[in-house]
Amino acid sequence: MSDQLFISQALALARQAIGLSDPNPRVGCVLVSPQGEVMAGGHTQQAGGPHAEVMALRDGQVRGWSPKGATAYVTLEPCSHHGRTPPCADAFVAAGLARVVVALLDPNPQVAGEGVRRLQEAGIKVDVLPADDPQAQEARELNLGFLSRMVRNRPWVRLKVAGSLDGRTALDNGQSQWITGPAARADGHAWRARSAAVLTGIGTVLDDDPRLDVREVSTVLQPSRVVLDSRWRTPPSARLLAAPGKVLIYGLASSGESAAQARQQALRDAGAELVTASESPQSQVDLSFVLQDLARRGVNELHVEAGARLNAAFIEQDLVDELLLYLAPKLIGPGRGLAALPPLAQLSDAWALSFRDATMVGDDLRVIARPPGREHF
Repeated sequence: MSDQLFISQALALARQAIGLSDPNPRVGCVLVSPQGEVMAGGHTQQAGGPHAEVMALRDGQVRGWSPKGATAYVTLEPCSHHGRTPPCADAFVAAGLARVVVALLDPNPQVAGEGVRRLQEAGIKVDVLPADDPQAQEARELNLGFLSRMVRNRPWVRLKVAGSLDGRTALDNGQSQWITGPAARADGHAWRARSAAVLTGIGTVLDDDPRLDVREVSTVLQPSRVVLDSRWRTPPSARLLAAPGKVLIYGLASSGESAAQARQQALRDAGAELVTASESPQSQVDLSFVLQDLARRGVNELHVEAGARLNAAFIEQDLVDELLLYLAPKLIGPGRGLAALPPLAQLSDAWALSFRDATMVGDDLRVIARPPGREHF
């Protein structure tokens, strides 16, 4: 029971790293004395700053505790490599810990069991929670984006849609502000804040001129804003270019067209970074290329807020890991749908999802669903 209690406290600390630690994982650490008293705790700081283990050791030092003989409860295997900071496993060894309880092993090829091995070779007892333990699963859920980037070489893709009960995201004339209420909109910004990047398509940029930044909740890091724009049509005056944070625009090679090159230069002058992407069979930006490039840039979770056609493209290519759907208690009738999917010949071909959560947010219903088993990789 004590192990469960202390891991629970470490998980609570790890959640404080949401919106702070990217591209590093969200990790919490609790130090407990040989007498069973909590000595200190910490969580991962901004990239380049201390990891959870070092923060906990520093906290203990400030409080006047000696870590010698203590037990550390950590939500992810301590790192064993030199990155921007020294290995946390070595810090535990130097501190003279007696035991380390790990909620989840780190699949990062630079770690992948090496952290546990270093601790054990130094005589420290290491216990790793079974993969099916609820707290191990909670640690995994907290870092699905990081794990996805390490194992699949692409971010965890969350598709956010807000609509009416009859599945309309806007009227026929495009008016969509606002179908859902202020509480749902603020909640949507909280999901933006936990993502390293927010992605949309050129259609949404031209129709709605969104900012795509986080405004309704506080955050340390603003997610990057990503636009898929095959022909570089994003206006240099677009509001997303003026918001704080980085902007990436993915388009196709312009084949020397002077007009396209001029548009590209105007976007660079407006502060955007332009990326020439691979071309899909549909003569659009290749989505797999984008996901792999974002993973290379350290994006763990990708939040997609786009129109019906781009939503459908992500769904049809089986690139959506999670659907975040806000449903307003309204019936709109004719209007724009959630995703412009082609007609099916039979119901068995439908996109199958598994409900993960359904929660009232203000007057609206928030539904979270995933393709069955998608989190297992």
